[in-house]
Amino acid sequence: MNKDKYVFAQIVEYLDYFKFRRMVAKHHGDAYVKHFTCWHQLLTLMFGQLSERESLRDLTTVLDAHKSKCYHLGLGTSPASRNTLSVANHNRDYHIFEEYAFFMLDEAQRKCAADIFMLGGKAYAFDSTTIPLCLSVFHWAKFRSRKGGVKAHVLYDLETHVPSFYHITTASVHDSKAMSAIPYEFGSYYVFDRGYNAFAELFRINRLESFFVVRAKQSLKFKCVKWKRRMPENVLGDAEIEFAEEASLRKYPDKLRLVRFHDIEQNRDFAFLTNDFSLPSLKVADLYRNRWQVELFFKWLKQQHLKIKEFWRVTENTVRIQMSVAIITYCLVEVIRKELKMERSTYELLQILSISLTDKTSMWKLFEKQEIEVPDVPFTSFMAGLFDKNNFQPILFGYWCILL
Repeated sequence: MNKDKYVFAQIVEYLDYFKFRRMVAKHHGDAYVKHFTCWHQLLTLMFGQLSERESLRDLTTVLDAHKSKCYHLGLGTSPASRNTLSVANHNRDYHIFEEYAFFMLDEAQRKCAADIFMLGGKAYAFDSTTIPLCLSVFHWAKFRSRKGGVKAHVLYDLETHVPSFYHITTASVHDSKAMSAIPYEFGSYYVFDRGYNAFAELFRINRLESFFVVRAKQSLKFKCVKWKRRMPENVLGDAEIEFAEEASLRKYPDKLRLVRFHDIEQNRDFAFLTNDFSLPSLKVADLYRNRWQVELFFKWLKQQHLKIKEFWRVTENTVRIQMSVAIITYCLVEVIRKELKMERSTYELLQILSISLTDKTSMWKLFEKQEIEVPDVPFTSFMAGLFDKNNFQPILFGYWCILL
């Protein structure tokens, strides 16, 4: 009898169970619970994420078909019913799963640590993505008069390609309002788009002795204090400025650096504001160019793999739990990829896992790339005769007869 563990059970071993238990105890998540604990809830939802289930009914139907395997998968002695899972998502504190998601983000950051830009500090991009919701169903997520939605504000590490922090709000919250929730680090670089021209928050970053690069708006009013005359190719300007508008000067009373750059590929001009006066101007433009990675992460998260485009229940608590579990699942796959030193991408790992969770196969064997060996067939005299010019015409005539 094969005594190997199921693939899903092998994946779960990379989760810190005792850390999760401490978070559950902190928020009294398992108070008066007899069977379906928070741990079972987490694993059940992760199974749904990895197997790409579309709804709670879809998930519980699949688990019921594999109920003889549930205990060995780590999901309890029997699969949870749709009602049990729905009530748990509605009633249990989402902070349990959110805090564990932050823990998994730290784990993934530690495993994937890199120093690509050689800045002496980490490089982050901060942006948000809106997930539209039906206002008649998600009443709490009012966005406009006839639209609803939630917004995920994500701090993305440009070197490790893993999120470092996320913040969930309703879609009506402006992007710049979420800047106050960012856990800024000393000496790190933060890259923003034009929607984050909140000068009071940017000055806060400056006072914390961190650095920022933000794309400037065209309506920016300033006066030059000092400028450079010799600049690298495609750099249109590099100047030290201060705000000419009183309201902006009150929010950011210090001097700033304005870098103008021409992108040849897009044939567009860009203007960037930064508080780092020693960073090469081309490096400033390169940091902003790499900000596009967070947009790719949003596309990858919403449209291709993890299930946060369609939610499994309509309450705010459930939406937050599902988004936290999606982040936990993503970080877990990244940790496994680094731990096992896999050559495959995260996309490939998720595609393989989606159809292999209930298989009893070692993950090493499951994820390793198989190289197809072409047999070395000797070139015999018979084969040589096939290509002999004297035999070519009879063979060709025979092929025509077969086709006819």
